[in-house]
Amino acid sequence: MTYRVCLVCMGNICRSPMAEVVLRHVLDERGLGRRVTVESAGTGGWHAGDPMDARALRTLSEHGYDGSAHRARQFTHDWFDRYDLVLAMDRDNLAVLRGMAPSGVEVSLFRSFDPAAPEGAEVPDPYYGGSEGFVEVLELVEAAAEGVAKHIADEIG
Repeated sequence: MTYRVCLVCMGNICRSPMAEVVLRHVLDERGLGRRVTVESAGTGGWHAGDPMDARALRTLSEHGYDGSAHRARQFTHDWFDRYDLVLAMDRDNLAVLRGMAPSGVEVSLFRSFDPAAPEGAEVPDPYYGGSEGFVEVLELVEAAAEGVAKHIADEIG
């Protein structure tokens, strides 16, 4: 049985695909890669089919990650049945996801798994800024990915 995770931001070209690549790497390092599928999507569909933002891809590459295979997708309400864990990058996308989630389905913030992050901490959208915003996003998702991986390890035993 495979445990399935979906990480969600707005357009699925910056934050959530960066988090997808990082979390997949962390899970592989812990020996859980074959037991966990990590995917990402956006609440909006205007970038569907597009590759990752070039700045996000470059930042990942400069830090030893490969995000070249990514293609943006839009999360839809019927996807909740596909995933064991759905995590939003910020409160706006969390609200959208909770609004479409079936009764009883829990959706959380990605950074809620980082023990050093304050309650309600978000991964900020770097899209309209410079390269330093993408480096900040990478640092934040690396910190939270460790906690997400621990949670998944506890879940799957």
